[in-house]
Amino acid sequence: MRVRAERLGIFGGTFDPPHVGHLVAALEVRHALALDRVLLMVANEPWQKVGTRSISPADCRLGMVEAAVEGVEGLEAGALEIERGGPSYTVDTLQTLATDDPDGERFLILGADAAAGLETWERAEAVPDLATLVLVDRPGLPAPPPPPGWKLERVEMPRLDVSSTDLRQRAADGRPLAFLTPPAVVSFIEQRRLYRGRP
Repeated sequence: MRVRAERLGIFGGTFDPPHVGHLVAALEVRHALALDRVLLMVANEPWQKVGTRSISPADCRLGMVEAAVEGVEGLEAGALEIERGGPSYTVDTLQTLATDDPDGERFLILGADAAAGLETWERAEAVPDLATLVLVDRPGLPAPPPPPGWKLERVEMPRLDVSSTDLRQRAADGRPLAFLTPPAVVSFIEQRRLYRGRP
């Protein structure tokens, strides 16, 4: 049974697939801000990406995140958005977590690319009351400032030139994925034959 009022990180994403950059960012933030846990929250229907490319089924993406965080202290796969169904809106997720633990502190972890689009989010104006924004900066690439009124923390992480887009293309081309994502994720991709013939 967990103690209430925990310091909880929420790192949302499509995770198609998850890679070492996601894990390093989550661990860096957990360490820097002394968080109890970081949830890698898997989007059910990533509304900003639907129609832009083929997206793997939510259960596959959740399975890959579960494989990626297996045995990593303080990191957990989050299925809340999948269980809720429909489009995944961060504000709904934060409201649910706030209801579950009203005394807890929530920290919403974003990279610079996601932070640039904050004002386009569904009910974005409600998010600052629900969580502190954590911007993950890469060396030499500082994140843009958030909109006014947001509580903000910044955490720098090592530069890692890896992306889910590149991993999908590598898998489609049959190139190796080793060391770019955990071995358990590589096995999951191979067993499910994900990304074959598509980026």
